[in-house]
Amino acid sequence: MKRREKLLILTGSLGDGHNKAAQAILEATRLHRPDVDVKVVDFLEWTHPYLHGVGKYCYMQWVKSLPSVYGYLYRKTRDDNTFSHMFKKMKSFSTDRMLALLDEEGPTEVVCTFPGAAAAMSYLKCNGFTTVPTVTVMTDYTDHSYWIHPGTDRYLVGADHVKQALLRYGVQEEHVVVTGIPIRKPFTQAYDRAELRDQHGLDREMPTVLVMGGGHGLIGKQFKSVLQSDELAEPVQFVFVCGRNEKLKQLLEEELGGEKTRHRVKVTGFVDHVHELMALSDLIITKPGGLTISEAMALELPMMLYKPIPGQEQENAAYLVSLGAAIEVKNALELKNQLLEVIANQSLLSKLKENVKMSQQHQDAQHMLRAIFETRHHFVPMADDMRLAYANG
Repeated sequence: MKRREKLLILTGSLGDGHNKAAQAILEATRLHRPDVDVKVVDFLEWTHPYLHGVGKYCYMQWVKSLPSVYGYLYRKTRDDNTFSHMFKKMKSFSTDRMLALLDEEGPTEVVCTFPGAAAAMSYLKCNGFTTVPTVTVMTDYTDHSYWIHPGTDRYLVGADHVKQALLRYGVQEEHVVVTGIPIRKPFTQAYDRAELRDQHGLDREMPTVLVMGGGHGLIGKQFKSVLQSDELAEPVQFVFVCGRNEKLKQLLEEELGGEKTRHRVKVTGFVDHVHELMALSDLIITKPGGLTISEAMALELPMMLYKPIPGQEQENAAYLVSLGAAIEVKNALELKNQLLEVIANQSLLSKLKENVKMSQQHQDAQHMLRAIFETRHHFVPMADDMRLAYANG
């Protein structure tokens, strides 16, 4: 009897992007390939069941408090060099737990949406523990050495410039497929803006700005000065999504709710209908995470990118600005000035929207799935000389 295919998706909960990409692949597989079993596993939770929560908290505090240090290490390890080789050699997972996972799930393909998971699968394959075909899905519009590992059979990337970067690393062209960054189906559909505004209790005609800080609500309280400024002559409708940051949500409700500003303000925590909020908005102010900006591009929503963290966020911002699809702002004063200009200048907003429409990646879920499932039939088991090269660094 022919073995039923099973897809194991390994993600990691440092930021929401890796999980959102994994969820998009899960949903696409269930929709387009119901003949395939599929399961998502948090690599960090599986390999560090008692410490992953602490590690996640420390990571978020590090990024928020010392972004320049994070940016320095990101740049230092960006290219394939002695420092990045040393970093990649640091084994941060249990081999036994990874082997137990593969034995328990019995996947015919593994997809990694988290670089640590890709590193773990590379270690297992290069040391002869498994030969399961492995696909890495890169979740930003940039490259970094920690995504690139021997034993990876295929890379799915968001844009052609990322593919060209991988080729410069020495990855063979047939192992890289430009699929766009995977997003969930609701972000690829058309919506009636007026109906959505009615549904969410918003004015149909008022300029509407969606403000998001990622799943952890990293847009700070200094934003309130923008809303309290008299320079915004026209009333604007703001929708704040604070993610899991309950403290920020409470602060915004206390300081901007009711009649405290002449603008209309709606504040929410973590929601599962972000696609609707994007579809009803004229502009989004956000951190430039790879998944968030992919979702916004799919819905043709112009972007204002606020204080990107040095590293992949800065690279994502630079890419979108180069396309004319977004404006980058570095502080609250720039934010206020740029917002004033965009709200007052409809032609500028229209130009941004047109550039987003022209530059968006085609999110073809079936194309992405073909690239994943073809891997099993085209990969070549790792040769002994490649294992030796890996072992010798």
